[in-house]
Amino acid sequence: MIPAEVLGVFILASVLLALSPGPDNIFVLTQSALSGPRAGLVVTLGLCSGLIVHTTAVAMGVAVIFQSSAIAFSALKIAGAGYLAYLAWQAFRAGASTLKPADSPAIPLRRLYLRGIVMNVTNPKVSIFFLAFLPQFADPQRGSLVLQILALGAAFAASTILIFGTLAVFAGSIGQWLMQSARSQRVMNRIAGTVFLLLAAKLLITERG
Repeated sequence: MIPAEVLGVFILASVLLALSPGPDNIFVLTQSALSGPRAGLVVTLGLCSGLIVHTTAVAMGVAVIFQSSAIAFSALKIAGAGYLAYLAWQAFRAGASTLKPADSPAIPLRRLYLRGIVMNVTNPKVSIFFLAFLPQFADPQRGSLVLQILALGAAFAASTILIFGTLAVFAGSIGQWLMQSARSQRVMNRIAGTVFLLLAAKLLITERG
């Protein structure tokens, strides 16, 4: 059982981390602006599903592989960068499309959800971060470390949903207003493509630390 005061400090730290600019919240903002608030919320759920994968990896010790193996780390980040480059290519080739209601994004929700999962899971820095962050709030004297880390990961995901969900609603509302003109649609697609390329480049130059 994790004491309330420890959990409170952990949740506060998680909220502050979610608010700090990074690839995931930039990704949510971009998708929300392009496809509406609902799309951003679905992407957020995908990203948080990826956090569950990372949490499980840390709990089971798998994340140590990415911290100790340069080959495994490089392979995963190349896969992630490749996926982001693919999203950039899709955005650059997209033109103005027939507008749909904000609650019915052009991209299927299932695809957006999977996009969020892939975006998060293929970033090995998340597992390494969790490997350093989560155990600080766990204590063997309180019982199973695996269960404590899983509980902390769930709390981190819940905090992320709260913050990213708010960002999604805000960015989605502005994006839907801008998408009323064909020219704005093309500009936003170009901006999104550029953001994806920058995120891909950032991932490629990331070191294990």
